Amino acid sequence: MPEHAIATPQADATAAGLAAFAAGGNALDAALAAAATLCVTYPHNCALGGDLFALVRTPAGATTSVNASGPAAAAADAAALRAGGAATMPIAGPESITVPGLVAGWEALHGLGAALPWAAALEAATGHADDGFAIGRSLAGAIAGQAGAIAADPGLRALLLPDGRPLGAGATLRQPALAATLRTLAAEGPRAFYDGPLAERLTAGLAAAGCRLAAADLAGFRAELTAPLRRRCGALELLTSPPNSSGVLVLQALAALAAADVAAPLGDDAGLLAELLRLGGEQRDAQLADPRAAAPDLDAWLGEARIAELVARARDRAAGNVPVPAGEPSPRPGGDTVAVVALDGEGRAVSLIQSVFHSLGALLLEPRTGVLMHNRGSFFSLVPGHPNELAPGRRPAHTLMPLLVERDGRLRYVLGTMGGKAHAQVHAQVIARLEAGMRPQEAVAAPRWVIGGVEVGEPDDTIRVEADVDPAAQAAFARAGMRAVPIAARSEWCGHAQAIAVDPVDGRLAAGSDPRADGRAAVGGG
Repeated sequence: MPEHAIATPQADATAAGLAAFAAGGNALDAALAAAATLCVTYPHNCALGGDLFALVRTPAGATTSVNASGPAAAAADAAALRAGGAATMPIAGPESITVPGLVAGWEALHGLGAALPWAAALEAATGHADDGFAIGRSLAGAIAGQAGAIAADPGLRALLLPDGRPLGAGATLRQPALAATLRTLAAEGPRAFYDGPLAERLTAGLAAAGCRLAAADLAGFRAELTAPLRRRCGALELLTSPPNSSGVLVLQALAALAAADVAAPLGDDAGLLAELLRLGGEQRDAQLADPRAAAPDLDAWLGEARIAELVARARDRAAGNVPVPAGEPSPRPGGDTVAVVALDGEGRAVSLIQSVFHSLGALLLEPRTGVLMHNRGSFFSLVPGHPNELAPGRRPAHTLMPLLVERDGRLRYVLGTMGGKAHAQVHAQVIARLEAGMRPQEAVAAPRWVIGGVEVGEPDDTIRVEADVDPAAQAAFARAGMRAVPIAARSEWCGHAQAIAVDPVDGRLAAGSDPRADGRAAVGGG
């Protein structure tokens, strides 16, 4: 069997991907099997009721972006929310739910050249939902940390708080209703999630909980396939998903870093990199939106003038020459998302990101279908006229950003991460380490930091720094006037990164899975 690789944040999902390879599948089959399994074994981070972005690269080098982020319901009403006293979107609950695009994303991925039948992608997931699996550290922490909110939802309470007590690490979790849904999808195909009896049960259950989604909202949904967004950053060519994805942020940051020509972006120059990423996040919050409603001006993000402006401002901040901005608190930089990266012996590559946004999404599980819903709608704005204002049929601005990296026209890295609004920050640090010569496992495990306010009144230049981050970087943050908050080494605040590298000389593969999660990276065949 030709050499292949896969990395995911949960060991059962990696095993499912490897089994797909062993059954004659390619990178698409492996990624789909792993992604489906994660919807069972990592429900705090992804679910059938979530959404998805992906990049798929063919052996010939052509890349397709898959945008399976769902829009707001036709009945969405920003004015009604404002009239009810809301200044911002609800973080969880029925108003935070948009169309769940994930299953349509799987449908699109399978159609891009999977070798195995559709039903094969769901076999391992269905088995884990039926027979149960041992809860890992990350899921156990999410259940314990949100026990009060879980108790408020009948579906989640029955599943995760049996006898009123949170399931802990090592406990067996079985999900029979979800298993039945997966069997329906295997037998009837992915469109059954959006049209037919299963879709009707789901929307009826959501309506009973106060959600505005209707059967017609689901029936009309398809994933969008486009060309990727592409930008040269020094010697590297980066490919990601275009807006409404935030992928433009990692391109912007690395283009600016290349223009700045700094020697130590994770050491003495770390303050400059952190400020570049902070400025990008500021622009995202002001401008990123569904391009169908507000066509993006990519020059405003990636044009030479914008890159020069960012470099100048970041240099001033890094040198301590500008006042510390007051800033506004921004949502928690951690996120509840999974990344799956896969590469097969023919050169087919997949970077797949799927998510429920916040931990356990909308904190609403439809009990008859076992489907947990995301809260991606909470990322909409309620400011009248804002590009990302809630509106019927509009997709919210999105944090997810799959990533492929080429050098001299050849694939070099397949990357993905969890991390909420910090996706670009994690990618920038991992790429810097890979380019410095680290192998993928070292690069994803290395110390990290994330910038962005979290607590009430905390400004957006607050930077959370793992305990073992390079002292030179910590000194750079201090020079820049950033407010450092120490956190434990290998903290989930800093995301779960997954990486595959292709050796530029002999083409051999190496893979890494972030120890901040419960995953595994594997290279097989060869």
